[in-house]
Amino acid sequence: MPIVHIHVAAGRTAPEKKALLDAVHAALVDAFRIPENDRNQILHEHAPEHFESRHGLGFTLVEATVFPGRTAEAKKRLFAAIARNLEAGAGVDPAKVLIVLHEPALECWGIRGGKPATEVAIGFELDV
Repeated sequence: MPIVHIHVAAGRTAPEKKALLDAVHAALVDAFRIPENDRNQILHEHAPEHFESRHGLGFTLVEATVFPGRTAEAKKRLFAAIARNLEAGAGVDPAKVLIVLHEPALECWGIRGGKPATEVAIGFELDV
């Protein structure tokens, strides 16, 4: 149940935006083995004058809030897959990608009608 925020400078076409979203989701399915239909994404477009980085306008920031429990190796696979997929699918230079994971404890997630995630059968493995 990752919640993904992708931040980019404004100006991409609709197909480019879809490619960004698809690239990150495919990486999560592959590396974290989340269900294909478990997709919660927000694409944030920023005016170039409000989105500065040493990488220039091609900078892409991916933040994912995820359930805790994935191994360091799974996270490493995720980072590589996101960078690879963004390059192949959306033409993003991997050197201009920054990825940050946030892992709040399961008791900090209110899901499926407001129940803590600790009280719900999630439906997929976290220890990948």
